[in-house]
Amino acid sequence: MTETELRNQVVNVAKKYLGCKESDGSHKKIIDIYNAHRPLARGYSVEYTDAWCATFVSAVSVLCGLTDIMPTECSCAEMVELYKKNGRWHEADDYTPKLGDILMYDWADTTGSKGENTGRPDHVGIVAYISGNTMKIIEGNISNAVNYRTLSVNGKYIRGYCLPNFAAKAKTETKEEPKTEIKVEKVPEIRCKDSAKNFLKTLEGKYSVTASWLNVRHGAGTTKQIMVTIPKGTVVKCYGYFTQFLGTNWLVVQFTYKGTKYTGYASAKYLKK
Repeated sequence: MTETELRNQVVNVAKKYLGCKESDGSHKKIIDIYNAHRPLARGYSVEYTDAWCATFVSAVSVLCGLTDIMPTECSCAEMVELYKKNGRWHEADDYTPKLGDILMYDWADTTGSKGENTGRPDHVGIVAYISGNTMKIIEGNISNAVNYRTLSVNGKYIRGYCLPNFAAKAKTETKEEPKTEIKVEKVPEIRCKDSAKNFLKTLEGKYSVTASWLNVRHGAGTTKQIMVTIPKGTVVKCYGYFTQFLGTNWLVVQFTYKGTKYTGYASAKYLKK
């Protein structure tokens, strides 16, 4: 993925949890995602009654497979320390954020835009929208739910930013592989011996085998030679050609099974469109 795609992935995954809340217990799945990943930060399993804003951000990281650049924590202060350790903490709140950046709050901030807030971080969210001087932050545990907060860039209560290194991750994932010659081998093909006698456009489509095992034959009827036997759930394609045998439609079907292409007859009684 490109850097932009990675950033959008983080935002889009976070959006899927909008509306999850404590009042109906739907927030529990977020905490379950965090608790299921390893290693747990400081070995602590988050309780459903704990504050869960940092847990939400960490769960998004886990779901996106980005824990190497978005370190997981259930504590805002400890999360900041992890980003400081990686050199990805931006102290000054005059930074113009990008989608997917992680914003830390301090509700004790009294400086606004007149000075730098250096208090302990109390809350965290993911930058999900930016337009001019306005941004929307998607947060877990905002009024006990996942929701948006609208904020001004360099507004009051901003403690600083945790900055996942999306650029480095994108560079790693898009690293060009050595070019190798690709050899295209011809796929073996077996076709039925008989020709279809009828055609109905309404029979055209994909079908799934409903019998435990289905014999595909060289012609219509159980007396015809078996070409191959395919298991339940195998998907075959019919273009509308068929032959009737003893009142049953035998469809001409095409499919690939175990590396071989087949065109043969199968009883419609054991095929579901």
